Amino acid sequence: MNAARLNDDANERGSAQNHGASVGLTADKITIRGGIPLIGRIEVKGAKNLVTKAMVAALLGETPSVLKDVPNISDVRIVRGLLEVHGVKVTEGAKPGDLILDPVDVESAHFAAIDAHAGSSRIPILFCGPLLHRLGEAFIPDLGGCRIGDRPIDFHLEVLRKFGAVVEKQPNGIRMSAPNGLKGAKLELPYPSVGATEQVLLTAVRADGITELKGAAIEPEIMDLINILQKMGAIITVDTDRVIRIEGVERLLGYNHRALFDRNEAASWAAAALATDGDIFVGGARQAEMITFLNVFRKVGGAFDICDDGIRFYHPGGDLKPVIIETDVHPGFMTDWQQPLVIALTKAHGTSIVHETVYEQRFGFVDALVEMGATIQIHKECLGGHPCRFGQRNFNHSAVITGPTKLHGADIVVPDLRGGFSHLIAALSAEGTSTVSNVGIISRGYENFIGKLRLLGADFDLEG
Repeated sequence: MNAARLNDDANERGSAQNHGASVGLTADKITIRGGIPLIGRIEVKGAKNLVTKAMVAALLGETPSVLKDVPNISDVRIVRGLLEVHGVKVTEGAKPGDLILDPVDVESAHFAAIDAHAGSSRIPILFCGPLLHRLGEAFIPDLGGCRIGDRPIDFHLEVLRKFGAVVEKQPNGIRMSAPNGLKGAKLELPYPSVGATEQVLLTAVRADGITELKGAAIEPEIMDLINILQKMGAIITVDTDRVIRIEGVERLLGYNHRALFDRNEAASWAAAALATDGDIFVGGARQAEMITFLNVFRKVGGAFDICDDGIRFYHPGGDLKPVIIETDVHPGFMTDWQQPLVIALTKAHGTSIVHETVYEQRFGFVDALVEMGATIQIHKECLGGHPCRFGQRNFNHSAVITGPTKLHGADIVVPDLRGGFSHLIAALSAEGTSTVSNVGIISRGYENFIGKLRLLGADFDLEG
């Protein structure tokens, strides 16, 4: 299919994307009539895994910040609420997706207000460093998040202690203070955790002295957060051996920044195009941050065209091929990419293996696929090329997918964010009708996914 056809299809569906904006965020159930190729163009905005951290970084500045391409997702609204209860003025910019964050009147917030806005989000833990710098104290409630494995905050707390924070666990959460200010520290991560690296960056930039972090995560979203902090006045160097050094500064100013595109959402729509025999142009996607995904996509049998304004993903015809995938930290194959791609692998001719090495419980979404007719077996052993840290811990972290199999409609309950979008792809590619419940979770990371499905020609109804 050529670009003109894609644009024609998008124009014919017109305002469908806007029409689904509010509905997609509130609907609890979607009934999908599958078997229709997804065709058309959608746009992706800033990465969920960057924009929320960039919003927190605005707390560190003495002047307002401007963040562009902010998606309208529930995680962004949670962070906005948390900023506002701490006295940050958040307003819409001149263009859709622009936010102005003014931290001039930062103040302490009451526990009840923090708890009410945080919900199940884990983002409050990253408020601690900036609030300790601004106010000398911070409080976080019990933390939630997707149930995909262990995401302990113990290392976050240990990091803050090493910077000089006093951490006090209370029945309803954790209170922190910095009676002597925060000082630079030497730290080493046992695993290159994205969240822990973000914690160090947001705390170290205004700590007194030099901080050295070994074993740091270097995902594109981390590098973009470093770009933002440097714009604010931070001094940060990144070595090739995962060592980040931060020289603390006395003051930071606001930033003006366009967020990195959401490569997870882009990969999800790419997988949807492949699984439905479709043709989707993902506006805003870029090649550089997706090289690893693009290689695997091509090995499976998918095709793509790199353009100045995005990437076209499509099924070129012919049989899909099995692959062996091991998820890993950047620059490896992202854990968030494997779940949507598994749906396409059920259509590949042969046996594929997915070895999950980042989260130990990321195959909970597979049960629904088996019910829909997929042939997938889950194993405790490391079935990729290398043993991983879960190999001796009795976790089901390897999947064997045998295809091709035809998926049929079923009733599905969304378990988590990425698994939920994978269930949508399964229903869209299946024969017959599927009902997918608890779809509100998907709005945590996919802006207006209902409107985008309409734009691509999906056949569905909403309920609740």
